[in-house]
Parts: sequence; C-alpha cells; structure tokens
Amino acid sequence: MIIDCHGHYTTAPKQLEAWRQRQIAALQDQAPALPKGSLGITDDEIRASLEGAQLKLQRERGTDLTIFSPRAAGMAHHIGDATTSQHWSEHCNDLVHRACTLYPGNFVGVCQLPQSPGVAPKNCIRELERCVNELGFIGCNLNPDPSGGYWTDPPLTDRWWYPLYEKMAELDVPAMVHVSASCNPAFHFTGAHYINGDTTAFMQFLTSDLFKDFPTLKFIIPHGGGAVPYHWGRYRGLAQDMKRPPLRELLLNNVYFDTCVYHQAGIDLLAKVIPVENILFASEMVGAVRGIDPETGHPFDDTKRYIEAAPGLGAADRAKIFAGNARKVFSRLKA
Repeated sequence: MIIDCHGHYTTAPKQLEAWRQRQIAALQDQAPALPKGSLGITDDEIRASLEGAQLKLQRERGTDLTIFSPRAAGMAHHIGDATTSQHWSEHCNDLVHRACTLYPGNFVGVCQLPQSPGVAPKNCIRELERCVNELGFIGCNLNPDPSGGYWTDPPLTDRWWYPLYEKMAELDVPAMVHVSASCNPAFHFTGAHYINGDTTAFMQFLTSDLFKDFPTLKFIIPHGGGAVPYHWGRYRGLAQDMKRPPLRELLLNNVYFDTCVYHQAGIDLLAKVIPVENILFASEMVGAVRGIDPETGHPFDDTKRYIEAAPGLGAADRAKIFAGNARKVFSRLKA
C-alpha cells in the first residue's frame, strides 16, 4: 500500500473557479455578498476532471490512496471576510467529499478551514467538525498566514490558536501546515511563500512549549520541511543556545515532514537527516511542478522513484514512509 499524504484537487471542474470569481467580483463592486448557492457540477464532470489527471497518475506511478484536499493556492484566505471564506471553504470541501465518495478506494478527504485575517481560529471549529464528523475527513490544512504573505496573525504557538487545537486533539486529526496564495509581490507563492511558511512554522514550534500543552497534537510540514532538513544543524544549535530540549525530544513526537521534494539529492538528504518515523510519502500531484526533469527524463513530482532509489533505506523503512507513518499520523484512516 502506498499512501500519498499530500494531494490537492487542482483539476476541479471550471464551475468552482467561476463561482469564486463571481464571489470576488461582488466584493470588488461592493455589491451584496454572493449567496452561497450551488456549483452545478455533475458527477460525470468530477469523474472527467480526475480520470485524466490524478487517477491516471496514480495508476501510472503505482500509488494507491491520496489524502486529498482543496487546491492550496485557491484557499486565498486574505480575500473578503469570514463569511466569504466560510462559503468558499464549504464549496471546496463539499466538492472534495464528492470526489472521495465517487472514488473511495483512491481518495480520502482533508479539509480547507474558513480562516480569515484577524478572525480567531476558533471560528473554524464548526467546519472542521462538519468535515470530520459528517463528511468523514481525516485532517485539515492549516494556514499559518491567512494574510497572504504579510503575517499579521499571531504565531501558530500563540494561545490565539488554542481553541482550534483543542478541537483537533479531541477529534484526533492532524493538520498540514500549508500557506496559500501570496498577495505580497516579494514572495512567489510556490517558490518562496510556501517554503517560507514551512520553515517559519518549524521555528515557531521550536521556540514554544506547545506540545507540553497538547502532547497528542500532530502537524505535517510539507515540501520536505522547507529549509529545515538542509539547516538541521542550525536548528539543533539554536535549540541548544536557547536552552531548549534536543529536537527529537522537543518536536519529533508531534511534527512530521512529507516528501514533496523534486530531486533525488533532496530526498536523500531528507532521509538522512530526518528520522524515518517522521517522513510521510507525498507527491503533491497534480501540483506545483508538473514538467519533465530533463536530467532524468521523468516527471519532477514522481517522488515514489526517489524513495525507492534513496540509499540507506531498507524495505522496512520504505514501508513506513509509503504507508505506515501515514496510518499513524492520520489515525482516522484506520477506520
């Protein structure tokens, strides 16, 4: 069994984005808020959007199950207000649920949260409960920067976030720490903002006692952990200078990393630096990088082949990365 812990519905039928553009236009025109309404998407349109993309690549690359969430860049929490985000998140989550219902052996849902800059995260609890208890989702994506590149909300370790964490712990669901679109021109969204978000979240965790307050809380830092594995010595040294516990003790019971790293040397480093027990297989397909690597002749995001070729990983290690660790982190997946 190979479980891809990081997939987005990037190929959703065009009606979803059309609805979003109408919602944004109403905001810009200072017209009454667009009613939530419906998307008018048929099951056949959902099938068509997946059969030539995610499902085709699952079959070609030999993966089995994708933990599936709405398009990360599309979350765009900086747009509008809390109601704007609520309606948009509900549409996105409902569409993912429909895809998972049509292909229950291929996809399982993770939800987008209706975050909004300056709005307390406890506002997201109702949608998290709905998605987990009613739709059968097994986790959520948590944006540490709803402002879209300006970082106006408190750090992830601030008590501002605690009501949401309490609900996550109660439901036993992890969060993937995933920023969204950047509206700050200084930060390209996938090449800079995503990696900044990953690295920033790790440093916030390092400087806090969050996991003393929430010992069962689980976070996945995507994209291989941003800069973290490459600078592991820096973080170990900073923790030591700050009189913090060793990183294994401080963070690695609660923080995990995925394999959305698009070259062999990067995966080799990740597997060498980060304990195998803290690595979850992921590809993010169809996602940020979709082309063919001219140096290998293979798709950049075919990350399965990197795990298979990584030196020092035995069969038991690969089994943990490919499925065992995902089952541990996403405990609801077992059911």
